[in-house]
Amino acid sequence: MRAMSLRHFRNGLLAAAGLAALIAPAAPARAEVDHASLAVPATVVLFLFEYVAEDQHLYEQQQLDVKPTLIVGVGSINAVIAGSSDFSISSGGSLTRAASHGQRLLAIANMNDHNGQDLVVRKDVAEAAHFDPKAPLAERAKILKGKTIGIDGVGSVVDSIVKVVAKQGGVDPASVTVSPMQPADTLAAMARHAIDGFAGGPPWTQLVVAEGSAVVVASGVAGEPKEFDPIGSSMILTRPDFCKQHESICVKMGHAMKLAADFIWAHPDESIAILKKRFPSVPDPALKASYEAVRDMTPKPPVPNAQELANAENMNVAAGFMKAEDKLKSYDGLFTAEFAR
Repeated sequence: MRAMSLRHFRNGLLAAAGLAALIAPAAPARAEVDHASLAVPATVVLFLFEYVAEDQHLYEQQQLDVKPTLIVGVGSINAVIAGSSDFSISSGGSLTRAASHGQRLLAIANMNDHNGQDLVVRKDVAEAAHFDPKAPLAERAKILKGKTIGIDGVGSVVDSIVKVVAKQGGVDPASVTVSPMQPADTLAAMARHAIDGFAGGPPWTQLVVAEGSAVVVASGVAGEPKEFDPIGSSMILTRPDFCKQHESICVKMGHAMKLAADFIWAHPDESIAILKKRFPSVPDPALKASYEAVRDMTPKPPVPNAQELANAENMNVAAGFMKAEDKLKSYDGLFTAEFAR
């Protein structure tokens, strides 16, 4: 009798445990972490969105492990084309040039919709030419004739700005000497009057303007020249088949970029602090001006569109980097509005 009771007791416990297992809420399944690589062509203020995504753990919030790697210049887009990187930060001009050569890529976000490159000349050069900073761009651009202008590299977006702005003033781009050099060398060359000015993005042009040693000829931050604005400037590119094969990664990357854009607009002090970590030697006034420039170029949401690619391609043509007859007939398949939301 006692054995029977013990057996029934044990069976009752097992049955109760089984019933509890059935009615107890299941533990939430842990979201799968995806992995992706990102080729970054430079360390520049224009890429604030990427620094925000890193420092604010926006990738992690999306269950995405992103490995950013510095691959200078066009090497970043080439890394995506070659399949050695999943994503790159590249310009719309690079995207359309690649497509015109049969190497089609896909833009899933556009984080800067102005070209972001300012063209400045030394203050003494401007004063000697009686330069009027409030004159129309066509008048301001005339100061470039016969000048030597620092750029980051021949054939770059910065180089295209010099050539396009020169044409705005009726100046033959061939009459403007461009001198490729790195930012630190550019500032030193300006200081010793080895160059008359330079083109570049934040914080370098903001730095010389804030200290009073240079004046702005053309402001890409403000969308000049206007006929090429808005433009695909800092775009997140990948291979079209990558998003087909790894849709969840593209969804997570696109949403992280949207969150980064929102953060830049909503948190100025924190955004400036993030920049300060990467540009500690830049004085606070120039860094603040650089943040404001990037903020104003950051679309919400950062969804790419065909007009931005058309303007990027038209700037390539205007700069002489490609022939008008080589322009793409359509931008279909080169961008998507699906992910940056």
